[in-house]
Formats: sequence, structure tokens, C-alpha cells
Amino acid sequence: MLNIVIFGAPGSGKGTQSERIMAKYGISHISTGDVLRAEMKNGTQLGKVAKGYIDQGQLLPDNLIVDMLASTLDGLKDSKGVIFDGFPRTIAQAEALKEMLAARGQAVSVMLDLDVPEDELMTRLLKRGQESGRADDNEETIRKRLTVYHSQTAPLIDWYKKEGLYAHIDGLGELERITADICRAIDAAM
Repeated sequence: MLNIVIFGAPGSGKGTQSERIMAKYGISHISTGDVLRAEMKNGTQLGKVAKGYIDQGQLLPDNLIVDMLASTLDGLKDSKGVIFDGFPRTIAQAEALKEMLAARGQAVSVMLDLDVPEDELMTRLLKRGQESGRADDNEETIRKRLTVYHSQTAPLIDWYKKEGLYAHIDGLGELERITADICRAIDAAM
């Protein structure tokens, strides 16, 4: 199984590159946000518990997120692998993902870090907000999201380096070159 963690700040191109990786390698995509919304919409037990936290304005506990991901992963019986998008966000979540995969005889193959300068992230996100009408793509909210990313999520880079799974990807430039760099990193991990 090819299990990829795609990582990068908001606006780094994770969604675009995930689509390209899925097409090339025939693997599935698990977005924690999508899984969470689906669980709540379908009224599952996990969804109801998650909704309780969200309605209170609280973050979901790691074990709840891992349970949702495990359930989703177990439903992908014929998949050749998975791209994890939006998870893990903390070292505790990375450790939980490692344990969850190990219990299934699997492991993370590579962590792709799409590195894009902050001024470019701001430009991309403001443009996306104008084109899509996403209310959360405004300058103040973007700055807050980038601060949270750098303080809470960036320490994962060192964790994945210690695990020997880290791949730095220059996320600035031609889309085709970025995809080619990603494919080289994935191929090296297989």
C-alpha cells in the first residue's frame, strides 16, 4: 500500500497535487474535513459526537479523528493506497496514524511537504477567495490560519524527518515541475 501524507500551508497546492497523484498512482484521497462533514451529514455515531464538539466550538479529540479515518480507510478495500490530506496536524496525530496503519500491516510511505513562501500563499488564497467566494479566504483569516499552521503543524516536519519519511517539495513554480518532483519523491519511497 502506498500511503502518502500531503502537507503544506493553506494555499500550497495540496488539493491540486492530490488530484494529480490520485490519477497517476490510482490511489484514494482521504480529507479529514470531507470525512468529518460526511459523518455528520449521515448522522453516524461518530458524526453525532463530532457535531457536539464542533457546536461547542471545540477541536475534536485526536482519538475521534483517528477512529473516523480508520473507518474510512477500512472502507477502501480495493485501494492501492491513500493520500492523507489535512491529517496529521500534530505530532500526537502522526503517532496515532502510525499506530493505526501498523495495526493494519501498513505504514506511511512518504510525507510530501509542499513548501511555498508566505507572500505567495497570501496571493493564492486571496485570489481563490475572489474566484470562489469563500468567506474564509480574506487577509485577516488567512494570517490567522498561517500562524496556526506554523505554530501547531510545522513541528511535524522534524518528526517526519526523524522517521526518515520527509520529502521537501518546492511548491513555487510550474505545476508540471512540481508534480514531477512529487512523483520522483513517491517513486523513491516505493
